[in-house]
Amino acid sequence: MTFQEQGYIFNQWIDQHKALIFKIVRAYGNTPMDQDDLFQEISIQVWRSIPAFRNESAVTTWIYRIALNTAITWVTKERKYRKTNDAVDRLPDVLNHHPHKPEDEQLTWLYKAIHALDEIDRSLALLLLDGFSYREMAAILGVTVSNIGVKINRIKKQLILQSKKSNDHGI
Repeated sequence: MTFQEQGYIFNQWIDQHKALIFKIVRAYGNTPMDQDDLFQEISIQVWRSIPAFRNESAVTTWIYRIALNTAITWVTKERKYRKTNDAVDRLPDVLNHHPHKPEDEQLTWLYKAIHALDEIDRSLALLLLDGFSYREMAAILGVTVSNIGVKINRIKKQLILQSKKSNDHGI
């Protein structure tokens, strides 16, 4: 594959799957800067993966798998980094001057609730919201279909409980 062919495929994949990638980035990145870093990391991994793609799965499944695996790895690295550099985290957030448009409160709550889940459950919640079948989710995450069903039921119960708590507290 030539560099130009790879570039064409990369641009096409990123353009077609930008919304999917942004959902994952938003669910795993804490700040706009984290989200920018994670988007860049996912893009790099997509670029590197193009020569290995053999059309054995849908491109969407391929991109989802890359994005979720990259996000999970990124979160782990960030945690380790932050543990060693926690003093910097206490500094005021002077670099974050992004003007924010008003957001849908329910959507904001949902992303916050999804963000509170562990990495695998976060991945499942996003896959579920995007309408993937249990079989597709199992293929993307490398677990059994029955495991997907059990985890999704647990996630739903957890989100319902969080929703009730938020409503009880007027949040």
